[in-house]
Amino acid sequence: MNTTTLPKTLADAKKVGMVSLGCPKALVDSERILTRLRADGYAMSPDYAGADVVLVNTCGFLDSAKEESLQAIGEAIAENGRVIVTGCMGEEADAIRAAHPQVLAVTGAHQYEQVVEAVHTHAPPSQGPFVDLIPQPDIKLTPRHYSYLKISEGCNHSCSFCIIPDLRGKLASRRIDAVLREAEKLVAAGTRELLVISQDTSAYGVDTRHEERDWKGHPVRAHMTDMARELGQLDIGDGVPPWVRLHYVYPYPHVDAVIPLMAEELLTPYLDIPFQHASPAVLKRMKRPANEAKVLERLKNWRTVCPDIAVRSSFVVGFPGETEDDFKYLIDWLEEAQLDRVGAFRFEPVEGAQANALPDPVPEDIKEERYARLMEVTERISAAKLAAKVGKTLPVIVDEVGEPDEDGDIGATGRSQADAPEIDGNVFLRNVPETLAAGDIISVEVEEADAHDLYGVPA
Repeated sequence: MNTTTLPKTLADAKKVGMVSLGCPKALVDSERILTRLRADGYAMSPDYAGADVVLVNTCGFLDSAKEESLQAIGEAIAENGRVIVTGCMGEEADAIRAAHPQVLAVTGAHQYEQVVEAVHTHAPPSQGPFVDLIPQPDIKLTPRHYSYLKISEGCNHSCSFCIIPDLRGKLASRRIDAVLREAEKLVAAGTRELLVISQDTSAYGVDTRHEERDWKGHPVRAHMTDMARELGQLDIGDGVPPWVRLHYVYPYPHVDAVIPLMAEELLTPYLDIPFQHASPAVLKRMKRPANEAKVLERLKNWRTVCPDIAVRSSFVVGFPGETEDDFKYLIDWLEEAQLDRVGAFRFEPVEGAQANALPDPVPEDIKEERYARLMEVTERISAAKLAAKVGKTLPVIVDEVGEPDEDGDIGATGRSQADAPEIDGNVFLRNVPETLAAGDIISVEVEEADAHDLYGVPA
């Protein structure tokens, strides 16, 4: 029998390193860039030393994030020397080149074609004639069992503290059939938890007038509710839907329609809503919707429809003009809202943001004092909510399984449905079976709790 040996061109592939900073939306951009580059014959390098060129995907949302991005660029230059910059801070090419004139190229946010072209220019691909015949899966920068699903770019809001519309443009929604096709592909590849992200998930499809597309023989609108319902029809095995989390959800009235999907177990009972503040005066200066009283009423209704719903949010303290009364209003609102997970940020000027010109800046020491007070209140609320789960049995998705200790016991780290990866708490497990693997969804009996995390054993 005659045999033919293919030329071994893959071993000679140019290698690309990647440093990805910022939010999950930027992480998805990094995945898409690397996927495209691998399709062009590039290999990925896990370190600076082995890379022919290093990509730094920057964040430009806050001045502190810009400083972190500049430091990352500097480190990449020091360690490798051949650096291409992309991402949100790429819109400030002059500032980047002023700090680091050695960079090879600078491109802006989600400018995939320009990034790939820059890599081709400065590290020409060395693929052989057979590389394109080899099917390659998409590159993921998250563990196999969870994936971010980006449904749109940009934002139509004009919040006074934010420059995202300047960095990423106006809302541009993806086609609903493209979103669902990607979700189906991710689930088929092993994803068991989908994290839906955008700048404004509630506004999905507004720019396309919620156009309909055919999906598996029936029309589906580009609308958050329709999308959530279809994602709940996916199957990770034995007819079980994946966990589906909605992030960056503005509390528009139509958000009420997704709560019954949670009660029906088609959608994970979790909402990430960026409230930012509660005081009507502060919300007005932020140019945010000021309907905090109605939101409290809706929270109660959501919990009536779906008692297990977990609501997380983030808040800004020390916004220009925030008085002590404004802050006390926020604290009282939080006491009544009883949110499950809360993050807080001290106000920080962002170059180009309208808020920089607002009068009455809050002194830094007062920002720190208010931040500490808010965190004390929200930690107390979180501790009480988690303590109420002790003795209950909850579904938990496993993120990591440890090695056996000296007694042969194996521990694991997972998350409940109330916990998104990286930003919320964990469930720490003891005495797990040696067959347990990352991505498994198991029932767990909760034995203990603290202010942020749960501790338990497989039920």
